[in-house]
Amino acid sequence: MKMVHVTINTSDLEKSLEFYQEIIGLSIQTDLRKTAGRPIVFLADGVEDVCVELIENPEQPYHGDGLSIGFHVDDVDAAYVRLQEKGLTLSPVISPNPHTKFFFVDSPEGVRIQLIFEG
Repeated sequence: MKMVHVTINTSDLEKSLEFYQEIIGLSIQTDLRKTAGRPIVFLADGVEDVCVELIENPEQPYHGDGLSIGFHVDDVDAAYVRLQEKGLTLSPVISPNPHTKFFFVDSPEGVRIQLIFEG
């Protein structure tokens, strides 16, 4: 069994798309804004990767509590500086062991996004 996507309902699809594309670095894999019953977009790092499915749902948007999604980065410190320069609120960098470093940033919906390097 393989996980294929994580669904997040959002009240502002364009704001969420900007976050996942510009901040996290994902690209649109499938765009159903014109063909589905409501705007839906799938984003991922690559074609075979697990997707973040964003659904514009102003009636029931996700209000972050208890969900965290982790993304690998090659350089946690550089990612931290880049996001800090964009004015985002970040957690401190955490290093639970010599081979792992990560920090958190909240998405527009309040999902805790973990940017992590393990090596």
